[in-house]
Amino acid sequence: MERWTIAAVLLDMDGTLLDTEKVYLESTIAALGSLGYTDGVEALCHSMIGIPGPDCERMLLDRFGADFPLDDVNRAFAMHCTEIMRLGPPLKRGAIALLDAIDDAKLPKAIVTSSSRRTAGEHLALAGIGDRFDAILTRDDVRRGKPSPDLYLLAAERLGARPDACLAIEDSNPGVTAAHAAGAITIMVPDILPPTDETRARCAIVLPDLDAVLTHLRQLRVLPAN
Repeated sequence: MERWTIAAVLLDMDGTLLDTEKVYLESTIAALGSLGYTDGVEALCHSMIGIPGPDCERMLLDRFGADFPLDDVNRAFAMHCTEIMRLGPPLKRGAIALLDAIDDAKLPKAIVTSSSRRTAGEHLALAGIGDRFDAILTRDDVRRGKPSPDLYLLAAERLGARPDACLAIEDSNPGVTAAHAAGAITIMVPDILPPTDETRARCAIVLPDLDAVLTHLRQLRVLPAN
């Protein structure tokens, strides 16, 4: 295998390191259902995966009209999320081993997430990994969130690395679009939705889980062997 030259690692949070996309999906569907919105909402909610919250709100208003009770839905969503997350957001299998190996390689790493800074801080802290990153970039740090490349470009800048020397690990189609547009070498580990043909073409490789990512990066000698 050809060895990749990597100067920094950029990791998505929801659906990549934390198994939270399923929580958001279930909570959104439940919140909408509790207010009588059931027709076609599952497909609509799937289309929101990987998209920043304010953009999802605009999608709801576009779909249901200006009188859509957004505040009520947000409150119901938050209630459902809190109930599910009481035990802490579950880490994806292989997340700690991957972070440990990145540390062993002495590569700087950053979170690059569509979540707000407050949500990212809370969820990373609950998962016990809030202090493991050199930078945490959220939708609050840029004007345009994913699938725009802005977050990834800013993350590379914060870590002092060229974007094309950064490895990005993503789970969603919008996230891959953002990382690829920034010029990063992109690995996808699909979470809820499979990659589209366009997404697959943007990836250096698509792998089933973070254990496979670690194995692949060790084979490429990006990360040290155990």
